[in-house]
Amino acid sequence: MALGPGCRAVRGCRPVLKRAFSLHKAHSVKDMESILQLVRSVVPALTTKKHKGQDGRIGVVGGCREYTGAPYFAAISALKVGADLSHVFCTQEAAPVIKAYSPELIVHPVLDSPEAVRDVEQWLPRLHALVVGPGLGRDDALLENVKGILEASKARGIPVVIDADGLWLIAQQPALIQGYRKAVLTPNHVEFGRLSEAVHGAGCCRLQAAESLRVRQLTLAPRGSSTHAALPPWIRPA
Repeated sequence: MALGPGCRAVRGCRPVLKRAFSLHKAHSVKDMESILQLVRSVVPALTTKKHKGQDGRIGVVGGCREYTGAPYFAAISALKVGADLSHVFCTQEAAPVIKAYSPELIVHPVLDSPEAVRDVEQWLPRLHALVVGPGLGRDDALLENVKGILEASKARGIPVVIDADGLWLIAQQPALIQGYRKAVLTPNHVEFGRLSEAVHGAGCCRLQAAESLRVRQLTLAPRGSSTHAALPPWIRPA
């Protein structure tokens, strides 16, 4: 029986996935099949019955003069795994650089505008999720705008992934997302240390901090083996 292009593509991924996972530890064929099944379930199937936008509209909040790569990679990665539209809300100086990376991205040069919160908020009803923090930087005015954007996103119940300097903002103001069950934090080892200190003070036990974050109904998706080792089993990636 002839294989369709989708099936051939999945089979073609197997050597790549096997090599990637072999860099860490040996995985059985059963493990690989589970990974492939996960990929199949996540990537939307192509069909003529859908219109553009039905398979995901993502917003990335970040990007300033110094940092343009991170928001680009976050936005383009969403497209590569099946989302239809990726928006980047960045500063005016970052916009032409990010736009030059790819014509596929919708770039809004509004993040350093006095009306940034209003400008982004008008797009929120059209988005399925936000990624906050890649390439954001730590300028006080930008962080204040992002704070307003997070508040507006919470009010609409939009899922939010917070990374990079977005986590810096949360470490300064943990109450900003406390109790918001649609927020996912993705700290590395250093970022998790800041979150730990923000929750329990300097010198706190990281297991205690992780449990406290769980009680606050926050989801952690930590990055890096040293971060995983410091966390209890219920919070580590499988």
